[in-house]
Amino acid sequence: MSFIDDIKSKAKKDIKTIVLPESDDERVVLGGVKVIGEGFAKIVFIGKEEKIKNIAKKHDLDVSRATIIDPENSEKTEQYAKALYELRKDKGMTEEQAKELILDPVYYGMMMVKLDDADGLVSGANHSTADTLRPALQILKTSSDTKLVSAFFVMVVPDKTYGADGVLLFGDCALNENPNALSLAEIARCSSNSFKAFVGKEPKVAMLSYSTYGSAASESVTKVREATNIIKEKYPELKIDGELQLDAAIIKSVAEKKAPGSDIAGEANVLIFPDLNAGNIGYKLVQRFAHAEAYGPICQGIAKPVNDLSRGCSAEDVAGVVAFTAVQAQMQK
Repeated sequence: MSFIDDIKSKAKKDIKTIVLPESDDERVVLGGVKVIGEGFAKIVFIGKEEKIKNIAKKHDLDVSRATIIDPENSEKTEQYAKALYELRKDKGMTEEQAKELILDPVYYGMMMVKLDDADGLVSGANHSTADTLRPALQILKTSSDTKLVSAFFVMVVPDKTYGADGVLLFGDCALNENPNALSLAEIARCSSNSFKAFVGKEPKVAMLSYSTYGSAASESVTKVREATNIIKEKYPELKIDGELQLDAAIIKSVAEKKAPGSDIAGEANVLIFPDLNAGNIGYKLVQRFAHAEAYGPICQGIAKPVNDLSRGCSAEDVAGVVAFTAVQAQMQK
């Protein structure tokens, strides 16, 4: 069974309802129908029913098993607008603004999740990351155990020599541009938890740098070292080490020379990058040069599951991110 098939299998154990608010996009409709066909989540399309059905008809697809909601004529629009106003009135939102915003499919979908009419939301095919996450943070807010939202990719590498039989988690590759030591430590903690939840194996976390154990000195190296010390002190049960160069983190023979005595060096399966430049470039290099499957960005730290698609996504990508979102929803219990 492939990694993504395993995620879909987990999703099937407790079927969740996932909202797709960009249902005027063919890729989103095709991805949603694929999800329904494979039976690992229920799908809510938000948009114009006629347009959604026309897309389905064009591709000879059946959308009858999906729920289709148009905020302009939904019986819950007024209820959601009132709830949105109550949530945001202290931030200056008026009732009129709430009534206008709730007609936006992303805001409508977020309120569905907020009020437990759905379990998670996937957007980003036609929205920027900011336009997906802004309403998520305004309405759902961060989870109670963290103040930081971050994102990761699960990388499945054909060469099973690395990580957990070829599966690694890369963080943060999408959101936090230049996290300080405290933020980097929090990204590492959350990523460790995500790896265990999705992959089902013990996380071994490497805090990456261009230096290993003081082989170089700079402000960025110091940041990574401080982040490592913070998380070791606060969460001594985690297997984590740093600062480590990439080869020392994943290649045993190199680790024996550069980081002797480390209990994770050469065996790391969770790679924490020092900043967004390194993380984003790193995952794309592995995806393209190593022909790895890249699943993400998957968000962590939001109170309820919301995930961001790439604007270059395929229908298959939409279905895959829905599967991750459904499993995250199961973890909310």
